[in-house]
Amino acid sequence: MVSPPLIRSNKQKLNLLFLCSIHIISASCNILINETGKNDITNSLVSLSISSNIMYAMEIQAIAREKIGQLPSFVPGSETDATAKISLGNKLFRDNKLSSNHVQSCLTCHPIDGTAAGMDRQSTSRGTFGQLGKRNTPSILNVGFLPIIFWDGRRDTLFNQATDPFINPLEMSLPSESELLSRVQNDSSYTAFFANAFPDSPTPSIHSIRLALVAFENSLVSKSRFDDFIESNSFALNKEELDGLKTFLEVGCANCHNKYLLGGSQFAKLDTVHSYNPNDLGRSEFTGNPSDNYFFKVPPLRNVALTAPYFHDGSVPTLKEAVRRMNHYQLNRPMNDSEIDIIVNFLKSLSDKTKTN
Repeated sequence: MVSPPLIRSNKQKLNLLFLCSIHIISASCNILINETGKNDITNSLVSLSISSNIMYAMEIQAIAREKIGQLPSFVPGSETDATAKISLGNKLFRDNKLSSNHVQSCLTCHPIDGTAAGMDRQSTSRGTFGQLGKRNTPSILNVGFLPIIFWDGRRDTLFNQATDPFINPLEMSLPSESELLSRVQNDSSYTAFFANAFPDSPTPSIHSIRLALVAFENSLVSKSRFDDFIESNSFALNKEELDGLKTFLEVGCANCHNKYLLGGSQFAKLDTVHSYNPNDLGRSEFTGNPSDNYFFKVPPLRNVALTAPYFHDGSVPTLKEAVRRMNHYQLNRPMNDSEIDIIVNFLKSLSDKTKTN
């Protein structure tokens, strides 16, 4: 079923008509007053063209604000996180000594320094002994906003997820949370960090380790030119990007890639036509329900242009191919190559302004 065309509210229509009228009247006056001056006529036509572009941008901006919304500057509940707690989480995140053989940290698979966009760009990451992970590593940027953690949704909060990578046999391979805690307690470099972060209970605990990691990960909020556009700047996106955003909304991409993360809040069944990985049953491996076979979390699209390869198994190397495959079986109507290209142009505007990966 094809989505209905983009609809303006009556208030939006009146505002746009008013702006249009002002520019048309102004341009018409210029033409009448200087009807013999070619330069003035040219200037008036340019003014009309600029007015039309402004109106188009404002129209798309209003619709995107309604259908997608604005990314908050802080993860809800994290506004008051103490700097000391974030610093402790950052230290834990980077500590190689918290892996089984002291060679890997969270940062290994989620690089964030410099222009890195929070994932290692491998199809699936390797663990501390070189063991191959099962699923593609997502970016950790904006992870604090996610209501669903992991591709199969087996965690619903960062707090519940925080220690999983340390004890996962395919990742950092510690035998237990007790071993994690022991390593932290026996490392004197942590003493001052815990005392500053938790002055009322400075002795390290699994609970405080979780809290510190969550505070740090919540601080990794990533803003893009698209955010500038949504928040205030109608000129933040160029014409091709605006066309891509309009097409993205019209063909139904936002039905699944919704809200301000453009995804991450629901599950969808991945088509098996392309045989991404028929041995990975997805969500049903966690729920035990066969009706959840091949259902995976819809990934958020922020920074998507920086985080190839794509899909849960990292089997799709390019963003254009990922869009093409999704169009093959998920969207309301077939798209031609030109439409896919302009959607890709829009998706590039979702990249953090400081990252290039």
